[in-house]
Amino acid sequence: MQSERQLKSSAVRSIDGHVNATHSQETLLKSKVLFEPPPSGVSVKPPRHGSRLRRTTAGLALVATAASFGLAGAPAAHAEERPPFYEPPVELPTTNGELIRSEPSTYYLDPLKAIKVDADVHRLMYRTTDGNGEGIAVTGTVITPRKAWKGDGERPLISYAAGTQGIGDHCAPSRQLSNGTEYEGIFIKGLIARGYAVVMTDYEGLGTPGDHTYINREVSGNAVLDVVRAAQSLPEANLPANGPVAITGYSQGGGAAAAAAELAPEYAPELDIKGAAVGAVPSELSTVAENLDRGLYSAFLGYAIVGLAAGHDIDTDEYLNDKGRDYLTKVKQACTIEAVATLGLRDSRKLTANGEPITEYLKEPQWKAIVDEQKIGERKPEVPVLINHSRLDDVIPFKLGKELKADWCAKGATVEFKPNLGPTHIGGAIASFPRTFLWLEGVLKDKPAPSNC
Repeated sequence: MQSERQLKSSAVRSIDGHVNATHSQETLLKSKVLFEPPPSGVSVKPPRHGSRLRRTTAGLALVATAASFGLAGAPAAHAEERPPFYEPPVELPTTNGELIRSEPSTYYLDPLKAIKVDADVHRLMYRTTDGNGEGIAVTGTVITPRKAWKGDGERPLISYAAGTQGIGDHCAPSRQLSNGTEYEGIFIKGLIARGYAVVMTDYEGLGTPGDHTYINREVSGNAVLDVVRAAQSLPEANLPANGPVAITGYSQGGGAAAAAAELAPEYAPELDIKGAAVGAVPSELSTVAENLDRGLYSAFLGYAIVGLAAGHDIDTDEYLNDKGRDYLTKVKQACTIEAVATLGLRDSRKLTANGEPITEYLKEPQWKAIVDEQKIGERKPEVPVLINHSRLDDVIPFKLGKELKADWCAKGATVEFKPNLGPTHIGGAIASFPRTFLWLEGVLKDKPAPSNC
């Protein structure tokens, strides 16, 4: 049998056009800043801008290569039937966060499954609440390190809100983690390396029946909170029933994590949430939509139209021409990396029935009311929050990060706003993670959270 080293080496060579992907993930995993906690008593500060920019640019190249590698397995997944695990029962529990079922799962960092994370992994189905206040079944994954927790108190649980995955069932994080195609898997590994348990929701309609309600503020926030309840109730996860919790996420996940922080005081007051670290929060959707149209990430605008329509029973066909309907069909099947690679740079004026950009439709009363419902920043988080945002973000405009800080500060929240110079949306994510890890470590140790309100 091949050794693990040989398998990893073969993974580097075996896929034409993606030869360095697995090696790139290994390189990132060895990063002392991202994936290994600093030695006891050592304080780690983020590097100065120039150094950080050079390192971030190098990291961006690595992640871009690793991300493109995920394309190899994506098309084949389109034809798969929904696994039985993801079919909800006819009768749902009556309590939010109640566990419906679970099963053992796996967590790989590469699609050749050469790098398996040493942790106990379980797939979950649990009850949460949709936008109409009705109970629904949602799935997710809980990951518990096998090594004993060496910190003070009980092992913390991080509710990691996934960034944009796509809206097809095969794009669900719980499926991508086990397939080795989850692009955020390397960052989750950084949390596992620090001894934290991690739980990750699939959100509504991602894996389970129905359309994914992409960027729906309330539904996403509910799912992020209820998956904590479900994980804490699973005996196999070996988690304290009322242990410390933190929330984090970037991009779509930043919005879901921010929404969860706002909703928690009323929706899940019993959870011992220490803080929320959010990044590139799409806090105001009309601004984001204008930025996406005709850009590299224009497929995300398609995701948003499907997601917002799904949550409000709107038929999108009447707004689109034949080309637009065909495009939306393709968008529904493509996970994030495939969508960016093959469905970006689209002008929505060529897809709509009347030739106007989609952003004009969003100004109509029906759509505007829906968009306004998704605004983040109108409720005060009762826990400390860290906001990360790159000044060079090409997807979520930097001004939205500044506005979110101002909104929360005006309401009396404890907010630390940390701009960075990570190039593009992806580079901003890479630059934010070292700060996020250090900030989470502080709040989970009950240290006073910094604020620059």
